[in-house]
Amino acid sequence: MQGYLLLVVLLRKGEYRNMGMFVNPDNSAFQVALNSEIYVDKTGLIKYTNRVLNTLQGYICNSRPRRFGKSITANMLTAYYSRGCDSEAIFAGLEISKSADFKKHLNQYDVIHLDIQWCMEPAGGPEQVVSYISEKTIAELKGYYSDVLTENTGSLPEALSRINAATGKKFIIIIDEWDVLIRDESANTKAQEDYINFLRGMFKGTEPTKYVQLAYLTGILPIIKEKTQSALNNFDEFTMLSASNLAPYIGFTKDEVQNLAEVYHQDFDEVKRWYDGYLLRDYQVYNPRAVVSVMLRGEFKSYWSETASYEAIVPLINMDYDGLKASIIEMLSGAEVKVNTATFKNDTVNIKSKDDVLTYMIHLGYLGYNQKTKTAFVPNEEIRQELANAIESRKWDEMAAFQRDSNKLLNATLDMDGASVAMQIEKIHNEHVSVNQYNNENSLSSVLPIAYLSAMQYYFKPIREFPTGRGFADFVFIPKPEYKNDYPALLVELKWNQNAQTALTQIKTKKYPSSILNYTGDILLVGINYDKKSKEHQCLIEKYVKGENRGTGVV
Repeated sequence: MQGYLLLVVLLRKGEYRNMGMFVNPDNSAFQVALNSEIYVDKTGLIKYTNRVLNTLQGYICNSRPRRFGKSITANMLTAYYSRGCDSEAIFAGLEISKSADFKKHLNQYDVIHLDIQWCMEPAGGPEQVVSYISEKTIAELKGYYSDVLTENTGSLPEALSRINAATGKKFIIIIDEWDVLIRDESANTKAQEDYINFLRGMFKGTEPTKYVQLAYLTGILPIIKEKTQSALNNFDEFTMLSASNLAPYIGFTKDEVQNLAEVYHQDFDEVKRWYDGYLLRDYQVYNPRAVVSVMLRGEFKSYWSETASYEAIVPLINMDYDGLKASIIEMLSGAEVKVNTATFKNDTVNIKSKDDVLTYMIHLGYLGYNQKTKTAFVPNEEIRQELANAIESRKWDEMAAFQRDSNKLLNATLDMDGASVAMQIEKIHNEHVSVNQYNNENSLSSVLPIAYLSAMQYYFKPIREFPTGRGFADFVFIPKPEYKNDYPALLVELKWNQNAQTALTQIKTKKYPSSILNYTGDILLVGINYDKKSKEHQCLIEKYVKGENRGTGVV
């Protein structure tokens, strides 16, 4: 009797919360993130979603790579909006709690939260996912709206429409791993078609605008394109290509990582080198999983293999569309490669070009993207290692041969064997630059970082146009800290139709070495010239010792 009276009181106060698996979940999933030793506050995103509630901009697809916090964000939004829980206490002190409309929207909405990846197993396979979701969600909705939903309610969009028509209620719909069927079931046309039709029914057209308060989809891929149009073209997309004003909420920002590095006494520059590099709007973005791992474990290594497999991309790279392998080698050497992202259909079935593969790799997080220059690049050391491992595991003949040539070049440089350096650069220059570009003044500077690819094991990515005492050095190779005592810095100056001695003279007269004395012990001065008429390369190398400039034998 007492329990019954308590229930009546709660119902009268409007405080009774009926929690479901899909409908109005509680906040326990987000609480797990808050319980963790490291939680970086991303609740500022809610200020944006609050602003677009019940507007045409309230349809959001926020795609990003694995382990970039997709599920945590989905759980955060659910915890904030769901009327199946009371979340005021867990958001207290977080950024959103300072917002003027914090309590206005807190736990005020019917929320439907779907994790498509999780649904695959209980559904009994991809073909049953749509029917499983619809059946279970409608059953839970009947617990709230039994007087509206009859036994013959056919589909979930119909159920939501009927509830809205009868009560005026609108829903917040959150779908995590929305694209899993697109990525993992590319050959299952029936499952994909059923799923896309389901999403259309949920979100496309006039009727959904009546019952959708907010739609938030998150996954790795943007919304699939059909012919020239998006299957759901009413969604605003925030991606690794264009994150717009959601950029600070995709991954960790520089300031956030700096704060963590200070707390956990980690070398920020080393964290940056290993896990930075994703350019999103005005932000340098870091891989969250990797940053958290290095803070807690204190070990700089690739955590990528623990988060994602490169099995999806290796077969595509092996197809070598339009010289794709050569482009991968260029990017591993530190170069950026032009990419047309517009041709990618946001699925894996219609990949037909180098641009498609590169765009897919950007979405997967294997490449960074510069929106201003429209170029792709290897963002950091972690990814560089993963791509190198992928190549090695598949025994690319082209890569193996190139690696041998690059090793010869590096060893000849360290031995101060200028003649051998010139010979190896000439060989690589001939093999990796097309005939029509060979005599282009920029071709030598383009090929140099490629030629020294093997140096990436011991050196940081080469710095181009490095500011020095009285000018800019063409290339500077600075050894990684662990190799500082065994490998000299390389200061390289290139000349065109002049001579190698002129290059060395410029290095010394403009005092290029003075700018890197704090970085390393010994320094090698490398002057390289290409003669357009003879097509011959020339190289001279000198050793620079701190405190004096002496030639230990100009080679």
